[in-house]
Amino acid sequence: MTSRLKLGALPTFDELPSFHDFKGCAWDVWGKDDELGTINLLTPEVVAQAAQEEIRLGRTVSLNWPIHFPSRPVFERKIPSITTFAKHGPTIPIRDDVIHINTQSGSQWDGLKHYGLTEHNVFYNNTPAETLSEGEMELHDPSEIDYSKVKLGIHNWANHGICGRGVFLDVVRYYTANGEALPYDPWTSHPITVAELEDIAKKQGVEFRQGDILLLRVGFIQKYYASTNEAKADLRGGSEKETFKTKYSAGIEQSEDMKRFLWNNHFAAIASDQPSMECWPAPMGTQLHQVSLATSIIAALNSRDLADDSRPLWDAYWSVPYTNLLHTIFISTQTGELFDLEALSVLCQETGRYTFFFTSWPLNILGGAASPPNAAAYF
Repeated sequence: MTSRLKLGALPTFDELPSFHDFKGCAWDVWGKDDELGTINLLTPEVVAQAAQEEIRLGRTVSLNWPIHFPSRPVFERKIPSITTFAKHGPTIPIRDDVIHINTQSGSQWDGLKHYGLTEHNVFYNNTPAETLSEGEMELHDPSEIDYSKVKLGIHNWANHGICGRGVFLDVVRYYTANGEALPYDPWTSHPITVAELEDIAKKQGVEFRQGDILLLRVGFIQKYYASTNEAKADLRGGSEKETFKTKYSAGIEQSEDMKRFLWNNHFAAIASDQPSMECWPAPMGTQLHQVSLATSIIAALNSRDLADDSRPLWDAYWSVPYTNLLHTIFISTQTGELFDLEALSVLCQETGRYTFFFTSWPLNILGGAASPPNAAAYF
């Protein structure tokens, strides 16, 4: 599936229609049957231009955190289990691996069926939640796949590829380049504003263009490496440690200005090194996670002040109606989280370049809700 739009043909955020009370619904931009969202912007022309302009040095950087990390995932996701075993005994040189992970426990792309607009029980392109399958899917014949069981799956991105010009905004280095301490804690609810992102881009000499893949280094992984094992384990929380602090995360602000910034720059995708792309928990009435995936850019943070609620975080999280979310529904920009951007930061500083050729080939999971990114940067 390829984009039917030429460069420059997209509407602005304020020209997009609303869906009920949600502004900026991009569901009709690529047609009612679309399953790519802003990945449509990665046309052959866009990919070819990026490859020709950006691959000059022959240097590459992996952007994938080992699937073992974080060893105690946040948001109560399954702890990774990676087992290597000897099929015919320890003295015979034959080994296999068995891997059990939640596809969103570490480095990940959130797919279009990961998070919908919960207030209306729909996913991207107004797809009713009850029409998408759940549970284990047993498939035998590749030619006889039931489309209804795999609609909006991550396999669509796996077959298309997420390749184009990567743009890196190093928020951490922006604040610490001269030896200063980072003025916020990446493990707390700190918002990164549009003004900050624009100033970082200006300082790095970056000008955005349609179809860019935006990567943000906010500091979660840097702090993870510097923290004790006890502190790392506490990130997960649990029944006895269900505190809001263990669930906090710095990230982009959840605001109308941020939604305009992301859509009007027409990014094909956006990813960061944080467990939540958006500042978490969201301020009252502002949620990005829901508006982005469902509208197709980012969305899903709570529309209320969770700190005033005495219930466990997840009880409050699921029971509150959403009002203005980025991660779920309207804009259509794809979202990645927990990308390992530490080595990329070093190479960008060394070369003085903050653009590069980016590739990502998600796992080809038919009907999958998410996937590790298998991403790399090429200079």
